[in-house]
Amino acid sequence: MSSFSTRALTLLSSVFGACGLLLVGVAVSTDYWLLMEEGIVLQQNQTMEVKMALHSGLWRVCFVAGPEKGRCVASEYFTEPEIEITTENTANILKMVRTATPFPMVSLLFVFTAFVISNIGHIRPQRTILAFVSGIFFILSGLSLVVGLVLYISSINDEVMNRPREPEQFFHYHYGWSFAFAASSFLLKEGAGVMSVYLFMKRYAEEELYRPHPALYRPRMSDCSDYSGQFLHPDSWAPPQRGRSPSDVSSDISIQLNQTPPPQPTTSILR
Repeated sequence: MSSFSTRALTLLSSVFGACGLLLVGVAVSTDYWLLMEEGIVLQQNQTMEVKMALHSGLWRVCFVAGPEKGRCVASEYFTEPEIEITTENTANILKMVRTATPFPMVSLLFVFTAFVISNIGHIRPQRTILAFVSGIFFILSGLSLVVGLVLYISSINDEVMNRPREPEQFFHYHYGWSFAFAASSFLLKEGAGVMSVYLFMKRYAEEELYRPHPALYRPRMSDCSDYSGQFLHPDSWAPPQRGRSPSDVSSDISIQLNQTPPPQPTTSILR
């Protein structure tokens, strides 16, 4: 059961990490984070005439209605793009959302690093620490992304709240599927991070379980022999004998010959 749960955690963390990496990559590279539409309300028949409609991402703004219809302009972070926007508040929204751009990029870098480390840890499960490191990177990636999403939403809400209310004008906005992909990737990355950390804890517990306890090396004494536990304890082992050289052997033989007394001569008694 334990091995099954470990394999399940390994598989789920890989799937969640891969899906989180894919979703945040698609979200960062596409331009459907925010969709805006503004125009005027005709008092005669109470209909709305759209003056401008666009969808924007982190790197590009595309117009679908108005004077710039069919045109896509890259978001310039250091110079202002030459585009015609109906109201100043809409232009301010496009400026303010740029402050949230670095956080999804950092999140993408973190989740890619976590995915690589996680796969290396799955290939070499004996390196238990890799699961913990990948889990930390997954969690940091999710936190970085959620900070960017909060800044993105707050920037838009601030400009919308400061927008003047005029009965003859209307303004609508909503978040697109790129934003939904980013929010979904946050949940997936946090789930992958939690499962990676839990996988590290299980592998570490299994290593501690199968590691021999020092008490196993204590001598086991019994009534059968006084030396029954002698060979079970490494401290009681005799040191290895060093081989003797031929010169030492010859010197010992000569010493023994010198110390041996000569044999006494035997005399026969003649009768």
